[in-house]
Amino acid sequence: MNVNDQIALVTGANRGIGRQFVLELLDRGAAKVYATARRPETLDFDDARVVPLHLDLLDPASIAAAAATATDVTVLVNNAGVSTGALLVTGDPAEIRREMDTHFWGTLGVIREFAPVLAKNDGGAIVNVLSALSWFAAPGSGAYSSAKAAEWNMTNGVRLELAAQGTLVQGVLLGAADTDIAAGYDGPKIDPRDVPRLSLDGLESGSIEIVVDDWTAMVKASLAGDPAPFYAQMTQLLG
Repeated sequence: MNVNDQIALVTGANRGIGRQFVLELLDRGAAKVYATARRPETLDFDDARVVPLHLDLLDPASIAAAAATATDVTVLVNNAGVSTGALLVTGDPAEIRREMDTHFWGTLGVIREFAPVLAKNDGGAIVNVLSALSWFAAPGSGAYSSAKAAEWNMTNGVRLELAAQGTLVQGVLLGAADTDIAAGYDGPKIDPRDVPRLSLDGLESGSIEIVVDDWTAMVKASLAGDPAPFYAQMTQLLG
Protein backbone atom coordinates (compact mmCIF):
# COMPACT_ATOMS: atom_id res chain seq x y z
CA MET A 1 0.00 0.00 0.00
CA ASN A 2 1.26 3.43 -0.97
CA VAL A 3 0.13 5.94 1.66
CA ASN A 4 -0.17 8.73 -0.89
CA ASP A 5 -3.83 9.77 -1.28
CA GLN A 6 -4.99 7.28 1.38
CA ILE A 7 -7.44 8.28 4.12
CA ALA A 8 -6.26 7.32 7.60
CA LEU A 9 -7.58 7.30 11.14
CA VAL A 10 -5.15 7.39 14.08
CA THR A 11 -6.21 6.75 17.67
CA GLY A 12 -4.44 8.57 20.48
CA ALA A 13 -3.26 11.22 18.03
CA ASN A 14 -2.83 14.10 20.44
CA ARG A 15 0.72 13.20 21.53
CA GLY A 16 3.57 10.72 21.36
CA ILE A 17 3.66 8.06 18.68
CA GLY A 18 0.10 8.81 17.58
CA ARG A 19 0.97 12.40 16.81
CA GLN A 20 4.03 11.26 14.87
CA PHE A 21 1.86 8.89 12.83
CA VAL A 22 -0.36 11.80 11.81
CA LEU A 23 2.64 13.92 10.79
CA GLU A 24 4.26 11.08 8.84
CA LEU A 25 1.02 10.28 7.02
CA LEU A 26 0.71 13.92 6.02
CA ASP A 27 4.33 14.04 4.87
CA ARG A 28 3.68 11.01 2.67
CA GLY A 29 0.73 12.63 0.97
CA ALA A 30 -2.29 11.20 2.78
CA ALA A 31 -5.45 12.83 1.46
CA LYS A 32 -7.07 13.03 4.90
CA VAL A 33 -6.21 11.98 8.45
CA TYR A 34 -8.85 11.59 11.15
CA ALA A 35 -6.90 12.42 14.32
CA THR A 36 -8.77 11.00 17.29
CA ALA A 37 -8.47 11.57 21.01
CA ARG A 38 -10.61 11.37 24.12
CA ARG A 39 -10.37 15.17 24.17
CA PRO A 40 -10.18 16.28 20.54
CA GLU A 41 -9.79 19.90 21.64
CA THR A 42 -6.19 18.99 22.60
CA LEU A 43 -5.31 18.27 18.95
CA ASP A 44 -3.28 21.09 17.40
CA PHE A 45 -2.40 20.13 13.83
CA ASP A 46 -2.05 23.01 11.41
CA ASP A 47 -3.15 21.19 8.26
CA ALA A 48 -6.53 21.27 6.56
CA ARG A 49 -6.27 17.55 5.85
CA VAL A 50 -6.52 16.73 9.57
CA VAL A 51 -10.04 16.07 10.88
CA PRO A 52 -10.27 16.02 14.71
CA LEU A 53 -12.57 13.31 16.02
CA HIS A 54 -13.66 12.11 19.45
CA LEU A 55 -12.84 8.48 20.22
CA ASP A 56 -12.45 6.84 23.63
CA LEU A 57 -11.41 3.18 23.70
CA LEU A 58 -13.41 2.68 26.90
CA ASP A 59 -16.61 4.07 25.32
CA PRO A 60 -18.07 1.74 22.66
CA ALA A 61 -20.60 4.40 21.64
CA SER A 62 -17.79 6.81 20.75
CA ILE A 63 -16.11 4.11 18.65
CA ALA A 64 -19.34 3.42 16.77
CA ALA A 65 -19.90 7.15 16.22
CA ALA A 66 -16.36 7.56 14.84
CA ALA A 67 -16.91 4.69 12.40
CA ALA A 68 -20.22 6.20 11.30
CA THR A 69 -18.44 9.49 10.59
CA ALA A 70 -15.20 8.23 9.05
CA THR A 71 -16.74 6.02 6.37
CA ASP A 72 -13.94 6.71 3.88
CA VAL A 73 -11.04 5.32 5.95
CA THR A 74 -8.53 3.06 4.18
CA VAL A 75 -5.79 2.95 6.85
CA LEU A 76 -6.58 2.42 10.55
CA VAL A 77 -3.79 3.02 13.08
CA ASN A 78 -4.56 1.67 16.55
CA ASN A 79 -2.10 3.53 18.74
CA ALA A 80 -4.01 4.73 21.83
CA GLY A 81 -3.05 3.07 25.08
CA VAL A 82 -2.47 3.45 28.80
CA SER A 83 0.17 2.32 31.30
CA THR A 84 -1.08 2.11 34.88
CA GLY A 85 1.90 0.37 36.47
CA ALA A 86 -0.51 -2.00 38.20
CA LEU A 87 0.93 -5.20 39.68
CA LEU A 88 -0.93 -8.42 38.94
CA VAL A 89 -0.88 -9.94 42.44
CA THR A 90 -1.15 -6.90 44.70
CA GLY A 91 -2.31 -4.16 42.32
CA ASP A 92 -5.75 -2.61 42.03
CA PRO A 93 -7.94 -5.02 40.01
CA ALA A 94 -9.75 -2.05 38.47
CA GLU A 95 -6.46 -0.77 37.01
CA ILE A 96 -5.57 -4.21 35.68
CA ARG A 97 -8.98 -4.39 33.99
CA ARG A 98 -8.46 -0.88 32.59
CA GLU A 99 -5.28 -2.05 30.88
CA MET A 100 -7.07 -5.01 29.31
CA ASP A 101 -10.17 -2.98 28.46
CA THR A 102 -7.99 -0.41 26.70
CA HIS A 103 -5.43 -2.50 24.83
CA PHE A 104 -7.43 -5.63 24.06
CA TRP A 105 -11.15 -4.89 24.19
CA GLY A 106 -10.86 -1.25 23.13
CA THR A 107 -8.58 -1.95 20.18
CA LEU A 108 -10.68 -4.94 19.15
CA GLY A 109 -13.78 -2.77 19.37
CA VAL A 110 -12.26 -0.25 16.96
CA ILE A 111 -11.30 -3.03 14.56
CA ARG A 112 -14.78 -4.57 14.67
CA GLU A 113 -16.41 -1.23 13.87
CA PHE A 114 -13.98 -0.30 11.09
CA ALA A 115 -13.59 -3.72 9.44
CA PRO A 116 -16.76 -3.20 7.32
CA VAL A 117 -15.56 0.31 6.43
CA LEU A 118 -12.23 -1.06 5.21
CA ALA A 119 -13.97 -3.87 3.30
CA LYS A 120 -16.12 -1.30 1.50
CA ASN A 121 -12.98 0.68 0.64
CA ASP A 122 -11.12 -2.20 -1.05
CA GLY A 123 -9.62 -3.76 2.09
CA GLY A 124 -7.08 -1.20 3.21
CA ALA A 125 -4.81 -1.78 6.18
CA ILE A 126 -4.79 -1.92 9.98
CA VAL A 127 -1.71 -1.01 12.03
CA ASN A 128 -1.63 -2.06 15.69
CA VAL A 129 1.08 -0.38 17.77
CA LEU A 130 2.23 -3.05 20.21
CA SER A 131 5.29 -3.38 22.46
CA ALA A 132 8.31 -5.55 23.17
CA LEU A 133 6.44 -6.15 26.43
CA SER A 134 4.00 -8.24 24.39
CA TRP A 135 6.72 -10.92 24.63
CA PHE A 136 8.07 -10.57 28.17
CA ALA A 137 7.32 -9.00 31.55
CA ALA A 138 9.45 -6.55 33.49
CA PRO A 139 9.17 -5.35 37.09
CA GLY A 140 6.09 -3.16 37.40
CA SER A 141 4.77 -4.06 33.95
CA GLY A 142 2.53 -7.00 34.86
CA ALA A 143 -0.80 -5.53 33.80
CA TYR A 144 0.62 -3.73 30.77
CA SER A 145 2.58 -6.76 29.56
CA SER A 146 -0.44 -9.04 29.93
CA ALA A 147 -2.69 -6.65 28.02
CA LYS A 148 -0.12 -6.13 25.26
CA ALA A 149 0.41 -9.89 24.95
CA ALA A 150 -3.33 -10.29 24.46
CA GLU A 151 -3.35 -7.47 21.92
CA TRP A 152 -0.44 -9.03 20.03
CA ASN A 153 -2.15 -12.37 19.56
CA MET A 154 -5.46 -10.63 18.85
CA THR A 155 -3.60 -8.89 16.02
CA ASN A 156 -2.60 -12.28 14.64
CA GLY A 157 -6.15 -13.60 14.89
CA VAL A 158 -7.68 -10.54 13.27
CA ARG A 159 -5.13 -10.78 10.43
CA LEU A 160 -6.39 -14.27 9.58
CA GLU A 161 -10.04 -13.28 9.82
CA LEU A 162 -9.70 -10.19 7.62
CA ALA A 163 -7.45 -11.71 4.97
CA ALA A 164 -10.45 -12.68 2.83
CA GLN A 165 -11.56 -9.05 2.54
CA GLY A 166 -8.07 -7.96 1.49
CA THR A 167 -7.15 -6.09 4.68
CA LEU A 168 -3.45 -6.06 5.58
CA VAL A 169 -3.02 -6.25 9.37
CA GLN A 170 0.36 -5.15 10.70
CA GLY A 171 1.76 -5.39 14.22
CA VAL A 172 4.43 -2.85 15.23
CA LEU A 173 6.63 -3.76 18.18
CA LEU A 174 9.09 -1.49 19.97
CA GLY A 175 10.87 -0.95 23.24
CA ALA A 176 10.77 2.43 24.96
CA ALA A 177 10.19 5.55 22.89
CA ASP A 178 10.82 9.09 24.09
CA THR A 179 7.18 9.87 24.85
CA ASP A 180 5.08 10.76 27.90
CA ILE A 181 4.14 7.13 28.56
CA ALA A 182 7.84 6.26 29.07
CA ALA A 183 8.69 9.38 31.07
CA GLY A 184 9.55 7.35 34.19
CA TYR A 185 11.89 4.98 32.36
CA ASP A 186 15.61 5.79 32.60
CA GLY A 187 16.89 3.37 29.94
CA PRO A 188 17.52 3.99 26.25
CA LYS A 189 14.63 5.38 24.24
CA ILE A 190 14.13 5.55 20.50
CA ASP A 191 12.94 8.58 18.57
CA PRO A 192 9.14 8.17 18.29
CA ARG A 193 9.35 9.35 14.65
CA ASP A 194 11.03 6.04 13.80
CA VAL A 195 7.85 4.11 14.58
CA PRO A 196 5.53 5.51 11.88
CA ARG A 197 8.39 5.75 9.41
CA LEU A 198 9.19 2.03 9.64
CA SER A 199 5.53 1.06 9.91
CA LEU A 200 4.51 2.91 6.76
CA ASP A 201 7.58 1.64 4.92
CA GLY A 202 6.31 -1.80 5.88
CA LEU A 203 2.85 -1.12 4.53
CA GLU A 204 4.40 -0.25 1.20
CA SER A 205 6.23 -3.60 1.14
CA GLY A 206 3.34 -5.64 2.59
CA SER A 207 5.07 -6.44 5.92
CA ILE A 208 2.77 -7.85 8.60
CA GLU A 209 5.20 -7.35 11.50
CA ILE A 210 7.61 -4.49 12.17
CA VAL A 211 10.31 -4.82 14.84
CA VAL A 212 11.41 -1.24 15.33
CA ASP A 213 14.56 -1.44 17.46
CA ASP A 214 17.44 -3.69 18.52
CA TRP A 215 15.97 -4.15 22.01
CA THR A 216 12.79 -5.66 20.59
CA ALA A 217 14.76 -7.80 18.14
CA MET A 218 16.76 -9.20 21.08
CA VAL A 219 13.55 -10.02 22.98
CA LYS A 220 12.05 -11.75 19.96
CA ALA A 221 15.22 -13.80 19.38
CA SER A 222 15.08 -15.05 22.98
CA LEU A 223 11.64 -16.61 22.64
CA ALA A 224 12.89 -19.88 21.17
CA GLY A 225 15.23 -20.54 24.10
CA ASP A 226 15.05 -21.30 27.81
CA PRO A 227 13.50 -18.23 29.47
CA ALA A 228 15.73 -18.50 32.57
CA PRO A 229 18.87 -16.97 31.01
CA PHE A 230 16.77 -14.30 29.33
CA TYR A 231 15.15 -13.19 32.60
CA ALA A 232 18.53 -13.29 34.36
CA GLN A 233 19.80 -10.93 31.69
CA MET A 234 16.73 -8.71 32.06
CA THR A 235 17.31 -8.55 35.83
CA GLN A 236 20.82 -7.27 35.20
CA LEU A 237 19.70 -4.75 32.58
CA LEU A 238 16.59 -3.45 34.34
CA GLY A 239 17.46 -4.00 37.97
